Amino acid sequence: MSVIEALQNNGFQTIDYLVFVAYIIILVSLGVFLSRGKKGEEKSSTDYFLAGNTLTWWAVGASLIAANISAEQFIGMSGSAFNSGIAMAAYELMAAATLLVVGKFLLPLMIEKKVFTIPQFLRDRYNDGVGLSFSIFWLFLYVFINLTSVAWLGALAIKQILGLPAVMGSMMGMSVDFTLLTIILILFLVAGLYSIYGGLASVAWTDVMQVTFLVGGGLITAYAALDVIGSELHIDGGAFGAFSEIYSHLGSIAGDKHFNLVVTRNPEIAEITKDPYFDIPGIVVIVGALWLTNLGYWGFNQYIIQKGLAAKSLAEAKKGMIFAAFLKILIPFIVCIPGVCAFYIMNGEYNGVSVLEQLPNLAGSIDRSDDAYPYLIRNFTPVFVKGLSFAALAAAVISSLASMFNSTSTIFTMDIYKHYLDKGASEAKLVTVGRITSICALILALVAVYPIMGGADQAFQVIQEYSGFVYPGIVVIFGLGLLWKRASGAAAVVAAIGTFAFSIIFKFALPEVPFLLRMGYVFICLVVLFFGMSFMSNKTKPADELDEHSVKTQLKYAYVCLAVAVVCFLLGIYSFTSQEMMNLGFEAVFFLGAMMLSIFIYLRSNALDKVEDVKSIGVDINIFKTDATFNIGAVGVIVILVILYAVLW
Repeated sequence: MSVIEALQNNGFQTIDYLVFVAYIIILVSLGVFLSRGKKGEEKSSTDYFLAGNTLTWWAVGASLIAANISAEQFIGMSGSAFNSGIAMAAYELMAAATLLVVGKFLLPLMIEKKVFTIPQFLRDRYNDGVGLSFSIFWLFLYVFINLTSVAWLGALAIKQILGLPAVMGSMMGMSVDFTLLTIILILFLVAGLYSIYGGLASVAWTDVMQVTFLVGGGLITAYAALDVIGSELHIDGGAFGAFSEIYSHLGSIAGDKHFNLVVTRNPEIAEITKDPYFDIPGIVVIVGALWLTNLGYWGFNQYIIQKGLAAKSLAEAKKGMIFAAFLKILIPFIVCIPGVCAFYIMNGEYNGVSVLEQLPNLAGSIDRSDDAYPYLIRNFTPVFVKGLSFAALAAAVISSLASMFNSTSTIFTMDIYKHYLDKGASEAKLVTVGRITSICALILALVAVYPIMGGADQAFQVIQEYSGFVYPGIVVIFGLGLLWKRASGAAAVVAAIGTFAFSIIFKFALPEVPFLLRMGYVFICLVVLFFGMSFMSNKTKPADELDEHSVKTQLKYAYVCLAVAVVCFLLGIYSFTSQEMMNLGFEAVFFLGAMMLSIFIYLRSNALDKVEDVKSIGVDINIFKTDATFNIGAVGVIVILVILYAVLW
């Protein structure tokens, strides 16, 4: 079958293609238009890399979510939901809680200290070696992991949705599907067209449109799939009736966890690696090392936090975080419910007959978990809605690629080029170097995508596990560097090496322990090393004297954290006597206890120690105060999360 024949026989109508083409044209045109500076004025590095610090709260929030949601979520997380159920939503729901922490404690400090890039902060806080090491690390991560994985997953989905045939050939000694490679090239070019020209302003303001498409299109896709299932199976109540039937049917199957937000260990599955618990282990997703992934990603990831740093004010940045948290709560309904629907279609029964047999003329199949979302779009969305759903998927991929291009150019230009190669570079030259860097990143990712990306069954889980090698060290190094006055450069270097070393050791030594638990063990090892080395450091200076209020406040919260830590450790010890608690992953409370103990140590140290690291940045606790808008929004997010967990535990 030729490409033209595939496009004519894949269920898409002319209107669907017109919707998608219109979206691309509007996106690129809007990106170029919004990035124009005032006539006769050159774009500065702040304009290009931080949107001139003009982003409003709704632009910050929308851009955060648009940069975050990509094929990794639409395809990878939906695939994991097909395999393991809505417990995968914990990544999204706990991310909403994490955004509150970032907005209250981390982002205010970064904005106050005028952080331009995350590696720049490390260089200023520790030393040039730590800053340069992380600059190189982030560049490799963005180009060879993030850009390639997002483009690869997006291209696979687009190819399957459109039913395009593989056009096989050979390149660099490898067998290559040129259909897939062409789609990847188109995705890179569309994202590059406006992001490389306009910088962060283009990326952020177009993300407002993008997030409308991806949230709206995603919700419509989930609703349409449920509506078709309800119609074809003659279930009363349409989409809502179909959802109720799926919920009831899967809930009636012994051992099925597809509608459980908390997955317990199933003793009947002898091999733990085949138990959904292995991917989403019980309460670990609430009180365990998932917090490391979320804090590392939302707090210290350049292409994410850059949106907050570009806000027009701290107040706008904080409100943007609240807005993003509410949007984040919607994501499970966009990506996890379709995955569960696909599982029901392939494995469920209705009135004693296989659901698949009652849904005739379905195109394609679900050969691996990550095929679930494309399969739904192709078969279960009506005309026009199919175009919207397709545009939503493209929006997710393109917005993430655009953010990554911009952050890659920011790190190379500001942390390497300006600092080491041309300290006197003009603003115009920095912008030019940033654009050239983005083009180079595009070319490198295009060349590397085929050799690097393979056929993992659940790409989302693979990405999460190997990101977990890095995040314990990142949270310790960045978090304590921001908040603790005695954090030392030597400790940061050891933690950077240790996060990889301990992760590899634990992976091979404890292969049947879920990676989210292993991350917690790595974190505990790192904080012991980090605190020990920092307290032993002789590179100190007399600490600034604090006022009585600051001392008392820090000590009060320090001892609250100590009390929580003690309770966590006692619960953890007791859990070993209860099989039910063990099946819930209750050992995760040791991680929570270690985190609370770490907060106790640094708060008490900040309050009482008379010396500080020579490069300490100082912390004024008044900066953590929040206004009524933030507080009301935060309470709203927490209430929604509590209700969801209570209903779907």
